[in-house]
Amino acid sequence: MMFMLQCDICPRNCFLAEQKTGFCGVRTLQNGKIVLQTYGKSTGFAVDPVEKKPLNHFYPGSQTLSFGSIGCNLSCTFCQNASTAQTGNVSLLHTEATPDSIVALAAKMHCQSVAFTYNEPIISAEFVTETAAACRKAGIKTIAVSNGYISEIRRKEFFDFMDAANIDLKSFSEDFYRNYCSAELEPVKQTIRYLSESKTWLEITVLLIPARNDSDQEIAALSQWIAENAGTEVPLHFSAFHPANRMLNLPPTPPQTLFNAREIAFSFGLKYVYTGNIRDPAGQSTTCPQCGQTVIARNGYKVEEYHIDAESCCRYCGQSINGKFEEID
Repeated sequence: MMFMLQCDICPRNCFLAEQKTGFCGVRTLQNGKIVLQTYGKSTGFAVDPVEKKPLNHFYPGSQTLSFGSIGCNLSCTFCQNASTAQTGNVSLLHTEATPDSIVALAAKMHCQSVAFTYNEPIISAEFVTETAAACRKAGIKTIAVSNGYISEIRRKEFFDFMDAANIDLKSFSEDFYRNYCSAELEPVKQTIRYLSESKTWLEITVLLIPARNDSDQEIAALSQWIAENAGTEVPLHFSAFHPANRMLNLPPTPPQTLFNAREIAFSFGLKYVYTGNIRDPAGQSTTCPQCGQTVIARNGYKVEEYHIDAESCCRYCGQSINGKFEEID
C-alpha cells in the first residue's frame, strides 16, 4: 500500500505520495517528510516603499526588502505574477535567500522591514517563519503579503511571526473564489477576523475586476462585513485590475469604479479607504477621520507631507490615527 501524508498548511489538505508535490507546486513528500523545494532560494529581491505592498499605516515612508519564490495555493485566472506564482519550476530560483543572508541584505540596504511577497508566503511557512525570527532578532520588521488561505491549525503559528500583513481579499463571493481562484472565501474571512484581533498589523486589498466583483451590492456587502468583523479602522485598499494571465479579455478597471467603491466603504463607517494602481493622490493620502485634514499626503508611493506626532495623533486636532507610526520632522 502506497504511503501518503496529508499536508496541513492550507484548507486544501493535499495528500502527498513520495516525491509528489501538492497543489502549490512546492511542498513535496521526501523520505516520509514534507519538505520545501524552494528553501533558501528566491526569484529575486527589490527595495520598495512600504506603501507598494500596499501598507499605508505601517511606518509610512519607510523602505522594505521585498522578495518572493514560486508557487501558490490559489489558481487565480487574473494573477499578476502567474509566471512565478503559478509554477513549480525550481529553475526560476536563482538567488540565494537564506534567513541570515536576507537579514544581512535588509540591513545593508537600510530597510526597516522585510516583505514576503510576489508569490504566496503561506506555502513556504517553515522557511518564512524561520526568516522572520531572524529578522525580529535583528530588529527588522516583517510583512506578509498574502491571500490569507491558511488552515486554522497553522494560522496563529504563521502570523505570530509577522509584524504586518496585507490580505488580498479576492472577492466577497464564494462563486468567485470557486470559479476564478479554485478556492473558498470562508477561510480568508477567518484569517481576517483572526488578524483583526491579533498583534499583527492588518490592511486589506481588493482588486476590482470589471463585471466580476465590482458591483455596488458586492462592495457594500464586503464593506459592511469588514466594518462588523475587522473594525472600521482597518485600512482598505481598492486596486485597479489590468488584464493578465487568463483574463486578458476584460478592460482595465475604470478609475470611477474605484472612486465609487471608496465612497461606498466610507458610507459603512470605514475610516481609511484607499485607491491603488491609478493616479489618485487624494485617494492614496491619509485623512484624519475627525477634522478631515490630510495627515499623510502621498503622490504615488511617495510621502510628500506628514502630520502625525510621536503619539500617533493628528497634529491638527489630536485625534488618534490607527497604525504603526514614527514621528517624522
